[in-house]
Amino acid sequence: MAVVHVAVGVILDTERNILITRRAPDAHQGDLWEFPGGKVEADESLSQALARELREELGIAIGRTTELLQIRHDYGDKTVLLDVHVVWEFSGAAQPLEGQPMAWVAACELGDYAFPAANEPIVKAITRLLPT
Repeated sequence: MAVVHVAVGVILDTERNILITRRAPDAHQGDLWEFPGGKVEADESLSQALARELREELGIAIGRTTELLQIRHDYGDKTVLLDVHVVWEFSGAAQPLEGQPMAWVAACELGDYAFPAANEPIVKAITRLLPT
């Protein structure tokens, strides 16, 4: 089974709230909340993929980022490799350009949202990174 390589952004606003979006109902792991991002194409680097996905999904241009963690998760029908980066700075106003529900939430509120299993380590890492 092929591994789907995904660039993921944990986007922070100036108050350190985190941007999450909800997956489309017909998508894999549909109707669950996630951290924005998408597939890394064969001809692009991880940073190029992250910049492209966040521009396409949210209309923002990323500035300073740092690596957070890498997660490999097998869903049974699909294996994903998530390369997760914290987006500390961006320009533009984030908007749900694909019609997806979107929310800015404090790190301590992430537990109130249902995420795909592969995203649970991200929630834990953010909670450690941004203690309340």
